[in-house]
Amino acid sequence: MNKTHLISTAVTEHLKEGDLLFIAIDSFLYRQVAQGTGSWCSHVGVAIQQHGRWYVAESAIPKVRITPLDKFIARAKSGRIAVHRFNKGISDTQLSVLKQAVQSHLGKWYHLGFNYDDKRMFCSKFAALVLESALDIKLGEVETLEQLITKNPQANVGFWRCWYLGFIPWKRRTITPESLLKDPRLLPVFNH
Repeated sequence: MNKTHLISTAVTEHLKEGDLLFIAIDSFLYRQVAQGTGSWCSHVGVAIQQHGRWYVAESAIPKVRITPLDKFIARAKSGRIAVHRFNKGISDTQLSVLKQAVQSHLGKWYHLGFNYDDKRMFCSKFAALVLESALDIKLGEVETLEQLITKNPQANVGFWRCWYLGFIPWKRRTITPESLLKDPRLLPVFNH
């Protein structure tokens, strides 16, 4: 058995639909996301089942999609993954709403500028909105880029200035995987 399959098997022993799966993607952009938020993680998706198999609903470049769990885990740097669950659980009715929300966002384009107020998606916005639809609560923290960078002095401002073509849109609102990972209403159930 390969490492990804072993990790996937371990994850599925703990997994429930609606859980959030956090990973670090080993690419330059995602390393900057992790560094800029003071986190090890740079990507998040939502666990769902289809036809008895596990998948991760995610907003990834270029569009929102449903990815087999093994393929999601294979992108995790060093196989690191954390699974967090809403502390009050998700009812069958809420799960149905969550899955409808996933379906309603499938195919939406990825927003490389991480703008929470745009119709396009990015991973943490997608995960937060899907859970909000199901649970009727807001998880994570929506904040401006100015707030995010101010509280994370280790962020590479030079990179972000280049990323935004010379001008960081300081008042742009965003939400990060780290803010979901640290939300006290999401409890860790697995960490590898």
